[in-house]
Amino acid sequence: MKTEKTKSGTLSRLPRLSRPVDLTRGTPWKVILLYAAPIMLSYLLQQIYVLTDAIICGQVLRAEEVAGVNDTFALTFIFLQFAFGCTAGFGVITANCVGCADDKGVRRSFATQIYLSLGISAVLTVLSVGLLPQMLRLINVTPDNKTVYGAAYIYCLIIFIGIAAQVGYNFICGILRALGDSFTPLLFLVISTLLNVGLDILFLVPLHMGPAGAAAATVLAQLLSFIGCMVYSLIKYEKLRPTEEDFRVPASAVRAHLRQGVPLGLQFSILAIGIIVMQGAVVEFDLTASGAMVAGTPAQNGFGAASKLINFLMAAFNGLGTAILGYNAQNFGKGDRVRIRRGTLQAFVIMLVIFGVCLAAGASLSAGGAYQYIFMSADKVSEASIRFGNTYLLVDLALYCILGFLFVARSAVQGVSRPGYVLGAGIAELCARMLICAFLPEIVNGAPIDASASPLAFAAVCAGDPGAWLAASLVLTLPLFRFILRIPPHTSDARES
Repeated sequence: MKTEKTKSGTLSRLPRLSRPVDLTRGTPWKVILLYAAPIMLSYLLQQIYVLTDAIICGQVLRAEEVAGVNDTFALTFIFLQFAFGCTAGFGVITANCVGCADDKGVRRSFATQIYLSLGISAVLTVLSVGLLPQMLRLINVTPDNKTVYGAAYIYCLIIFIGIAAQVGYNFICGILRALGDSFTPLLFLVISTLLNVGLDILFLVPLHMGPAGAAAATVLAQLLSFIGCMVYSLIKYEKLRPTEEDFRVPASAVRAHLRQGVPLGLQFSILAIGIIVMQGAVVEFDLTASGAMVAGTPAQNGFGAASKLINFLMAAFNGLGTAILGYNAQNFGKGDRVRIRRGTLQAFVIMLVIFGVCLAAGASLSAGGAYQYIFMSADKVSEASIRFGNTYLLVDLALYCILGFLFVARSAVQGVSRPGYVLGAGIAELCARMLICAFLPEIVNGAPIDASASPLAFAAVCAGDPGAWLAASLVLTLPLFRFILRIPPHTSDARES
């Protein structure tokens, strides 16, 4: 009886937890934290999702198949991140309508995004499937090694065919966050993660489906979560139920959503290209002068493990950035410039606190290369891998506050409908990372890069991250001060109640 009451009480609390946060009222920093907490947990859970998937594949698939699956990350990242950026940008329009209490505008935005999500899914699917062989050649995965190529090809093919599921899930989560509900996306991400783990085990262990099973598990988990989240949202939020009239979307509404979504989508894809460039530079430190691969590939393993830790720590910045995007978008729709300024400034303070926590966590986990034993089996950890990994951690975490500034500034500017600057920041980030990785290591080393290069040359490659963050931040400084931090003379900066 007591257990039944406890379960009933837990279920009864779910509607309260998923109640939308009104981002246009209350003390800004408190509202931002309340809204951001579930989003931060969502990003952290996404990292756990990816890691768990990799662990299961690593235990079940053959070494060549695991290599093929791992090699596809950058390729899938380009397309999926473009879709994620577009849907996040679309949500700005929805949040503007929420801020000015325009329920009809919310429904119209919802209907517009259905059309756009279907269109984007179709275009990305055709492009990704059609270009798959060429893209695999770009990352040196060729039919010469049939097992690696076969695993990479079938894994990518299924993921790309299932792009619509990922786009749909991101679309409905973006709508909910625009409404101020950041808990429901977290709830369905938990469900998606559990589904993915269960389906991975089912498809890979008893059914022996190999890389195809791993990809199918991911797509099916996302599809089921999308359907569940969509049904739940339409039941819970009456304002999301579009009428026949709402589906008569004018061209102006389509253009408005595309102006917000496409620049952010391109910005995320540009980030993926920068990651590919940096990974290519790291590989050179595992090659001898004759071109042979060093046993154990310590640079790639150390860099890869450190990247996973950095991505975990980045979840908090990601969540804060998404939160200030929704906060500014709602208040921009309401026309409250003073509240936007105050909230953005307080978000920067929150960012500095997160930076301190990340710095402490990274320092403690780097001792003795502890994080490498989390992400790799002990036989892959060596003195060299720890040296490479810790160098990357030291360079990135020491300047992590620049990344925090970038996340807040970029989302704040996007939230006040200035997407062009966001795209410009992405281009600056890519150019800086490419230039640093292409030229600085050889300048520091005084010779071409190979396994004999100096540790400072590897640190020069790692400098591609903070250098790129700084370049993007400089681009965003102008709109940040012009449209957010500078208050017009006629505007009062009185304290809100």
